Amino acid sequence: MDRSKKIAAEFLGTFILVFAGAGAIVVNARTGGELGHVGICLVFGLVVMALIYSIGNVSGAHINPAVSIGFVMARKFPVSEAVGYITAQFTGSLCASYCLYALLGNHAHMGATLPAPDISWQQAFAFETILTFILMFVILNVSTGAMEKGIMAGIAIGGTVALEALVAGPICGASMNPARSLGPAVASGVTQHIWIYLIAPVLGAVLAAPTCKLIQGRECCASCKGDSNG
Repeated sequence: MDRSKKIAAEFLGTFILVFAGAGAIVVNARTGGELGHVGICLVFGLVVMALIYSIGNVSGAHINPAVSIGFVMARKFPVSEAVGYITAQFTGSLCASYCLYALLGNHAHMGATLPAPDISWQQAFAFETILTFILMFVILNVSTGAMEKGIMAGIAIGGTVALEALVAGPICGASMNPARSLGPAVASGVTQHIWIYLIAPVLGAVLAAPTCKLIQGRECCASCKGDSNG
């Protein structure tokens, strides 16, 4: 697959992810809570699932810098392509956030990821690390092995995103994605906690690679491929 098409897919995929996910938070705020917490979590899970099935065959649908780095650590994605992917992901998020700002105004901090006021930064960091570890562990495992697992990857990964957002969203924001957090933070000007959501997800994704290898053996991290669902 042509590299420019992969980069374009990652840009567009991350744009759609942030436009839909952060957009759901903004719409929920503007409508007095019509979507609710469950509705917002479902939006994030469903858009991830839709993107995996729509662009997974082009770029692998990483749509997340932490996932791209996790695949590099698992030797399932070449370092030479990671920089382009990550640049496209951050750019797509920023474009989506400013598009939402232009359409709906600055509501709910443009869907920026924020920890609950009653938890420490250490707790938020730990939550984000663990949540991304779980997500990356699922991604690596469903992108390994039988064809049937690959067919169900979108449901498994999208379901994991929705599940973790349901459980931990009210506590730490459940970002699991540096790009998803950076765009709304920059567009809204709320950046005091952004470092948590840039570093912790990457740490969690990196830790998932050796754990997958421990569970799956050599099959998990034996090959270097650019088109792994994520």
